[in-house]
Amino acid sequence: MALPRDEMLTEAHLDQDIDLHIGRRLRARRRLLGLSQPQLAEAVGVGFQQIQKYECGKDRISASRLWSLSEALTAPVDYFYEGLEATHCGQPHELDAQSEARALACSYQRLADNPRKALLDLAKSLSRAPRSD
Repeated sequence: MALPRDEMLTEAHLDQDIDLHIGRRLRARRRLLGLSQPQLAEAVGVGFQQIQKYECGKDRISASRLWSLSEALTAPVDYFYEGLEATHCGQPHELDAQSEARALACSYQRLADNPRKALLDLAKSLSRAPRSD
């Protein structure tokens, strides 16, 4: 059974968010150890451009490559996933503004006409109110 389009988009964004998280953890560990991208690339047998793509989340890291990276960086594989569960377990505890906007847009699309108009009117009125933070 195929997922509805909005759920597919949400799942694609979740995948991308996970890839970005892992890439950031990769960069942080590499820098902590004082390694350059070319040094890490040589240690795992890829070009430094590939390390760049991993670190910015452009390319997904395969399980075998993640294993090689974890050995080169002397970190367990689960290191790359640390901190992920707080925002990526289907029921996020704290969302960044971009994630909140995606979740809101998906929910908004599922509403019938009258509730959607009411929500839009509410959002407009709240945006005119003075901020309390």
